[in-house]
Amino acid sequence: MSETIEKRLSGLGVTLPVAAAPAANYVPFCRSGNLLFTAGQLPLKDGKLQASGLLGRDVDTAAGKDAAKYCAINILAQAKAALGDLEKIRRLVKITVFVASTPDFVEQHLVANGASDFLVAALGEPGKHARSAVGTASLPLNAAVEIEAVFEVE
Repeated sequence: MSETIEKRLSGLGVTLPVAAAPAANYVPFCRSGNLLFTAGQLPLKDGKLQASGLLGRDVDTAAGKDAAKYCAINILAQAKAALGDLEKIRRLVKITVFVASTPDFVEQHLVANGASDFLVAALGEPGKHARSAVGTASLPLNAAVEIEAVFEVE
């Protein structure tokens, strides 16, 4: 029997939080056929932003990677809320990583690695995904990173 996602998360020292409720007129996830789309997730831990401001000015790359990991944890919390069981994930198809950054900051891809590395560790082979890492002028609540995901599910 293969290792479950929950066991991998436990081995990583991660307990998924309760999925965050939407802050406006949208849903936190949406399923269409066998695809599950998550709304953008911020780097929240215990209800508090773990990184705010701009990469390249207020936040360094290492802290940005850590923030991306918290976004990914919140993505899995939304997937669990949507599916009831993370084992219904067939594969992570794609993540889009938005990095609030100064115009001269060019390490968005390194920030995104914080989420990608965590998701592969948590999901195993089905966690390997396509990805976009995009620099942006600002994000909601002054978050440094926001990430959305698309899963193929049962």
